[in-house]
Amino acid sequence: MQYDFKLVLEDGSVYPGRSFGHKTTVTGEVVFNTGMTGYVETLSDPSYKGQILVPTYPLIGNYGVPGELLHTGLPHPFESTDIQILGLAVHRYEPHFSHHAAETSLQQWLEHCNIPAISGIDTRGLTRKLREHGTMRGSICPIDTPDTLGDDSIAMKDVVSQVSRPGIDRFTAGDGGDKTVLLVDCGAKHNILRSLLNRNINVIRVPWDYDFAADDLGADAIFLSNGPGDPTAVAPLIEHIRGFMNTGKPIFGICLGHQLLALAAGAQTYKLPYGHRSQNQPVYDLFRRRSYITSQNHGYAVDSKSIPEGFEEWFVNVSDGTCEGIRHYRMPWMSVQFHPEAYPGPVDSGELFDEFARLLYRQ
Repeated sequence: MQYDFKLVLEDGSVYPGRSFGHKTTVTGEVVFNTGMTGYVETLSDPSYKGQILVPTYPLIGNYGVPGELLHTGLPHPFESTDIQILGLAVHRYEPHFSHHAAETSLQQWLEHCNIPAISGIDTRGLTRKLREHGTMRGSICPIDTPDTLGDDSIAMKDVVSQVSRPGIDRFTAGDGGDKTVLLVDCGAKHNILRSLLNRNINVIRVPWDYDFAADDLGADAIFLSNGPGDPTAVAPLIEHIRGFMNTGKPIFGICLGHQLLALAAGAQTYKLPYGHRSQNQPVYDLFRRRSYITSQNHGYAVDSKSIPEGFEEWFVNVSDGTCEGIRHYRMPWMSVQFHPEAYPGPVDSGELFDEFARLLYRQ
């Protein structure tokens, strides 16, 4: 292989490879994902904003990219209207794709969205390094540039504002649902919106900084979406959640939304050494006494020891014991760290949306 690009880590490690995306230099947090499929959904997930992604599965690109790429409506399986990752590092890129729905290659998609990518990387070895030493900053850059890191390409303290859609959008369920949910968009995946509409729930999507505590637009509940970055960086949103709690209306949070609900209730969060990013994370339901295989993408977690009175831990991660969900004893407030709309099992935890719908219609 003729090396023309490289991945440089902050500890000085250098991984030479070959570019197959947009030829540019980026610097950001390097994270790994242990899923075996789903790179289209993963690359378009806003929770990855500002991160260089390393899939541990060695073969990427073999089923191409579906054709609904021109950013209209909610095209499946895309989770947003663009690629959200900062860069991509894989072991082997397969340019000759084969899938009945594919209309373009992964390389063409990356180039269309100006995302750099590099192949020929020992991704298993890189993942072991990240697991042993924790998440590191890194840079994808030309092979002949110095082995040093510049400033991050995206300011992570402002990253939620970069993925939250501006303005207010209204979506009506096919049967004209009787209930309406205010979806607080911190980088919401399309499938959250699809999952609510499929349950005959109307949706009003508002930006992350909308003051729904002062005006919830007549919604019957709020839904706190997933999103990137440190949950403590969006302090105004945490205050809005606290204010909305005074209404007693239902609240459901996913991923970042879970962390935000916990912070609003008085709990604390912390940064994980290397996060949970895959479609195969096992969690245990402490109420139903059953396990689920879940899709996850987060670098922070709720400190289970800090969960305040009135709330109880709902799910725990089987691998490391971290908090995966909380719910209130009496109030209709609940949240989960994983993505029940992702259906990795394939429908395992999707029933949580059914539970939220039942909770909503009981109000």
